[in-house]
Amino acid sequence: MRGSHLKELNSNFLWGGSVAANQVEGAWQTGGKGVSIADVMTGGNKDTPRQITNGVLPGATYPSHEAIDFFDRYPDDIQLLSQMHFKAFRTSILWTRIFPNGDEQTPNEAGLAFYDHLFDECLKYGIEPIVTLSHFEMPYHLVEKYGGWSNRKLIDFYVRFCKTVFNRYKTKVTYWMTFNEINNQANYKSDFAIFTNSGILSSSVATDDRERIVYQASHYELVASALAVQIGHEINPAFQIGCMVSMIPIYPKSSRPEDIMKAERAMQSRYWYADVHVNGHYPAWWQQFVQAHHFDLDITSEDLQTLAAGTVDYIGISYYMSYVVSGAGSGDDYHYDEAADFKSNQYLPTSNWGWQIDPTGLRYVMNWLQDRFPQMPQFIVENGLGAVDTVAKNGQINDTYRINYLRDHIKQMKLAAQVDGIQVLGYLVWGCIDLVSAGTGEMSKRYGLIYVDKDDQGRGTLNRSKKASFDWYRQVIMSNGDDL
Repeated sequence: MRGSHLKELNSNFLWGGSVAANQVEGAWQTGGKGVSIADVMTGGNKDTPRQITNGVLPGATYPSHEAIDFFDRYPDDIQLLSQMHFKAFRTSILWTRIFPNGDEQTPNEAGLAFYDHLFDECLKYGIEPIVTLSHFEMPYHLVEKYGGWSNRKLIDFYVRFCKTVFNRYKTKVTYWMTFNEINNQANYKSDFAIFTNSGILSSSVATDDRERIVYQASHYELVASALAVQIGHEINPAFQIGCMVSMIPIYPKSSRPEDIMKAERAMQSRYWYADVHVNGHYPAWWQQFVQAHHFDLDITSEDLQTLAAGTVDYIGISYYMSYVVSGAGSGDDYHYDEAADFKSNQYLPTSNWGWQIDPTGLRYVMNWLQDRFPQMPQFIVENGLGAVDTVAKNGQINDTYRINYLRDHIKQMKLAAQVDGIQVLGYLVWGCIDLVSAGTGEMSKRYGLIYVDKDDQGRGTLNRSKKASFDWYRQVIMSNGDDL
């Protein structure tokens, strides 16, 4: 878009990339670290779901245990990111490195020291650390002993963790997010979603009670998030503490009014989490829905005051795909059942893993959020393409398909900022270095601009090499998004 009449992006725009600690660090028993929920999830693939095992079982394969060994290799990896002129790098703090079981009173110094070193390494190169406090990696002990986030006690454990890391890194980290993709559990029939979001084992809940339990766990998480926001601002008023939601635009399958109403209810049902994070209260339809379904949730007047006082500073979003829904056969309440309702859009191509590629959808959801929360800055903290990469005989990896995907999405993000007037803090490529896929546990579903020599069976040297997208993204950052 060089030479366009559109205004430039802000000179402080945060270009960079993002990962999750459990998908890159490895070293799952090093330095006093405890077992996280990621550590009991086996490898899978696009056809075979990951298994959640009862603890760590002998002979089972757990991709997070080694991951890409970022724990030992982070200095070299951060140096590679600096070569792309990254302005920001998003990662998470493994709760189990700081409080191995989650319910201790005293933190683990070895874990705290590791993140000191990591953040110092980022800052050495002028890279802003963006930190997610909970990214699919809560202590497994909290699942076994307390039932995960279905138990109110987890609020106190989480707040203690947040207070500890806020105090420790208050001069090193400015941007925080409380829970990664907290709204994935709107798909309450997904064993993966309720386990990774809330530490709820499907075997521990009755099928007809799953939705209520997810609503209850979500409430406790939202209260914990609001408390974290308040505490963080007390520790350092300069902190920018955001929420993080997975944005999947849900379109009506046709112009039939029933399809349009179904899509509206689907968007409400998937994104009410943002309503609470930003507005500090539950929307009217949500309150009516809970009452009509006799959920009898544990929500106190003090909780409601906490939600109102702990609203976020920005909305972080991940964006990968879109879907359509049909209202055919829906009752008057147009009840949302993600597992059954999502349909493919005939007008869109799909990735190798069946995710529909819809760059314009990014601009759409950014506008949808802007209309809903007019004063709230947005931060694109995940966007990327999982694909199979081939290493040529000369060692080159010509991932032009990834460049095309990222280019098309960045164009739409820029239009949202420059034409639609949306305040965008930054753009982070998901999996900027190849990592273990959260959804499938594969290495072959590669997102990175940096290739990691490791296959799905754990074989490989773990050596890093640059893909074609590495140099392309470097130029994007250096031109502040002008040279695409």
